[in-house]
Amino acid sequence: MKCFVKEWVLPVLIAFGIVFILNKFIFILVTVPTGSMETAILPGDRLYVNKLFDAENARRGDILVFNSDELGEKLVKRLIGLPGETVEVKIDGSVYVNGEKLDEPYAVEYKGKEKVFQVPENSYLFLGDNRPISKDARYWQEPYISKDKIIGKAGFRFFPISRIGKIK
Repeated sequence: MKCFVKEWVLPVLIAFGIVFILNKFIFILVTVPTGSMETAILPGDRLYVNKLFDAENARRGDILVFNSDELGEKLVKRLIGLPGETVEVKIDGSVYVNGEKLDEPYAVEYKGKEKVFQVPENSYLFLGDNRPISKDARYWQEPYISKDKIIGKAGFRFFPISRIGKIK
């Protein structure tokens, strides 16, 4: 019995402890509910999100997870506007940051209303890649997400197994 506890029970308890600590303090698991980020991320994809990510290191194009107070849920979107920037979404769907057109090979073409955003300090602007169906900053009453609402960076897809790997 002593051997069983030492060789089986103790290692299993240690493994569960490690998984608990990783999931509580380092990573969170997120299931993508909608197609707003297609084709980079599909509905039902399960992602590891790095909670140790510092928003100060965020770069345009990063796929981040954040809490939306307005919608009362966690969202997964692409970072488009950084603090202090002016972001323009043109009628043809093109996006300009401080007057320069963004190269967005990941974005699904979209035509809609023109909008201009002046991103406040300590806040960020997010859009979905699948612009025709994404409910993102273009439609929110409060389009800016405060730095303290950012949970982390989506870094790795672990399900479905056919699409396992780093998120780009």
